[in-house]
Amino acid sequence: MQTRYFTLRDYPQGMPPRELFELHHQELPALDEGEVRIRNTWLSVDPYMRGRMSGVKTYVAPFELNAPLEGAAIGEVVESRHTSFRAGDKVRHMAGWRDVAQLKGDVLEPLPDMDVPDQTFLGVLGMPGMTAWTGLNRIAHLREGDNVLVSAASGAVGSLVVQLAKAKGGTVVGIAGAADKLEWLEQHGIHAVSYKSKDARQLGDALRDACREGFDVYFENVGGDCLEAALDNLKVGARIAVCGLISRYNSEAPDRGPSNLSNLLVQRAHMQGFIVADHWIEYPHFLEEVGPRVARGEIDYAETVEEGLERTPDAFLKLFEGANRGKMLVRL
Repeated sequence: MQTRYFTLRDYPQGMPPRELFELHHQELPALDEGEVRIRNTWLSVDPYMRGRMSGVKTYVAPFELNAPLEGAAIGEVVESRHTSFRAGDKVRHMAGWRDVAQLKGDVLEPLPDMDVPDQTFLGVLGMPGMTAWTGLNRIAHLREGDNVLVSAASGAVGSLVVQLAKAKGGTVVGIAGAADKLEWLEQHGIHAVSYKSKDARQLGDALRDACREGFDVYFENVGGDCLEAALDNLKVGARIAVCGLISRYNSEAPDRGPSNLSNLLVQRAHMQGFIVADHWIEYPHFLEEVGPRVARGEIDYAETVEEGLERTPDAFLKLFEGANRGKMLVRL
């Protein structure tokens, strides 16, 4: 059996050009003992992948040039020499950016037995959903009645954050850009604030108008002006969960730091970054709490789907254009 996969030709500076991604073909060898062959059906592309294209080790090793790229994927077992898997089993793994994966069975996760579409385990019930739940509950220590601010509030992570926070009864404000994203937030009882055509001061004023009391929790996905505006609207004892800083992922020079960082001191606020992989042991608790709500239709989640393996780099690059609402996926 043959596999097709994408590689990265060089480490980009700034926004990666499409031509850095190359599609290759390879004949797969016969399975060794303990190996499993999977035909991928869904691929995930995520903002964190841009960091792996920098050539620098951060919390995860960089992608190797001219080697198959990696990412979360869901597929169906077509052949197995591992005792835990057989043909027809559906699994989740990290050998994305390809149509057929051949892996040791020990790195595969069987899909949970829940009445939800398979691809939700790459989105609202996968890494993005787990990130939202972890940031709110384990980092920001969300409490009943908390006022919550969320940047990138209609994205794969932010869209679940605002819904989980709303259920706690406080004022929830979401920052987004496109008109349809702002409308989605308003439809769900979230005060929507656009960052378009606003500097940090103007955005801060808009946030103050949306929530005069200030925020107990800020869920940070963006950085830049969003962070500076948020720092001007904290309550005493506020907690900031830093999930991502997408505004700087393609920057070619160091970003200017917030001019009002002293507000952390003035408001006795706590700001903590987190990586969801460090908390994955709690995934069953997340799934137990959020999974049934998704299955019952109580959580509204969006997916933006590109069709075909060839569109994987395009789907990835669209993440930095704000072209997706909810989870960006590739269907094979």
